[in-house]
Amino acid sequence: MTRPVPGLAQSWCALSTLHDRIEAHIERALQAEHALSAREFSVLTVLDQQPEGEENDHFRMNELADALSLSQSATTRLVNRLEDRGLLSRFLCPTDRRGIYTDVTDEGRRLLAKARPTNDAALSEALAEAERRPVLAPLVEAVRALDARPAPAREPRPVDEN
Repeated sequence: MTRPVPGLAQSWCALSTLHDRIEAHIERALQAEHALSAREFSVLTVLDQQPEGEENDHFRMNELADALSLSQSATTRLVNRLEDRGLLSRFLCPTDRRGIYTDVTDEGRRLLAKARPTNDAALSEALAEAERRPVLAPLVEAVRALDARPAPAREPRPVDEN
């Protein structure tokens, strides 16, 4: 008997499996090395890529929630946790007092700089592991093809070493 050709639902299940495996692997590595969750790493990374000193280019909390694909309440809890650790700061929009911006502190940038290699290594390990599974190998190949594309010329902000 031949196996049925994978359908859209099976393909989605494989993609979801790949994502879950990668995220779990990264989560373990970031927690072990830096006491940082994968979501916290994502928040720091997204906010660190904001242009420095340009108020209109800072994320408001609702924009950050959208960028992270999280609810506003989950984003607020995450930002509160990072702010309590001194990794983020919030400030009012000078032109609209209802707007609140969030930015990475120097301490947050230092932690992010230390965590990036851990994240990258864990991602590479998880992809290599997933590549050995026939159902996931084509997805890993697609991810690697995306990585081969030229990246936009955007450098993270420098870390103040003091």
